[in-house]
Amino acid sequence: MKLYTLVLVVLFSTFSFAQNISGKAYYESKTTVDMDNFGGREMSEQMKKMIAERMKSMLEKTYILTFNKNESIYKEEEKLESGPGGGFGMMMNSFSAGAQYKNLEKNQILEEREFFGKQFLINDTISNLEWQVTDEKKMIGNYLAVKATAIKKIDSADMAFARPRRGREDRKKDDAEKAKEEKIEVGDEGGGNTNETANGEEKKEEDPMNNFEIPEEIEVTAWFTPQIPVSNGPGEYAGLPGLILEMNMYRTTILCSKIVLSTKAGEKIEAPDKGDEVTREEYNKIVKEKMEEMRENFRGRGRGGRRGF
Repeated sequence: MKLYTLVLVVLFSTFSFAQNISGKAYYESKTTVDMDNFGGREMSEQMKKMIAERMKSMLEKTYILTFNKNESIYKEEEKLESGPGGGFGMMMNSFSAGAQYKNLEKNQILEEREFFGKQFLINDTISNLEWQVTDEKKMIGNYLAVKATAIKKIDSADMAFARPRRGREDRKKDDAEKAKEEKIEVGDEGGGNTNETANGEEKKEEDPMNNFEIPEEIEVTAWFTPQIPVSNGPGEYAGLPGLILEMNMYRTTILCSKIVLSTKAGEKIEAPDKGDEVTREEYNKIVKEKMEEMRENFRGRGRGGRRGF
């Protein structure tokens, strides 16, 4: 009888805690880049090291998830530091998400995106991955975490998951085989930008976007804690019976470093409302068209000029 009463008390306390829970979770995000294939053999190790150091502020960030039972907003912590102001850094930042608001009750996510100077607000449903909860457990800080995995499909226009292709020699081999299949000779129109060599022969310039590829799918690993009964997590991720404390996906690791909980209402969570509202599908179409335009401009060296949105 005493045991039965104790179980009821624990269950009631957990339910009551879940109804009123709110707080903030701080996450450290780190992304690695395979510098071995970056830039090919022509780039020196010293140059690769310098580029990696300049990219550090872009690849290592701190985020804050402010949440309650049904809502959350995930934002990058503001820092007074100078990162890469242009070139590769500016380009890759154009593919990074801004504030991400989730409403679990409505199954809605609102995501800010600034793409080449234009502000967008993506209105979409939360990606409910088919999580497979495992028996693996570990301690993350003072919390017991349980491992779960899922397969995430990647849109071909999502440059946030772009990664360097294999070595230059492998790419040349693939390009030669592809050209043979399509019966395209080097120097033909549409084959890219060309320059004449010392022998008067035309040399095909490689499209810089060919140095990157986007996987069709990736494996996502999450570690969640049932001790914080909120079905939420960093970024777009949710759907597990507890707050996600750690995420691993391709070359990115997101780890919770600090949690501040409260059983009070907490601060009001406001959904973002700036930017042209679009669906995820519409936004990906805009990105894809813009990337194709950039590739055409490269091939034609600006032929037709740069078009705006």
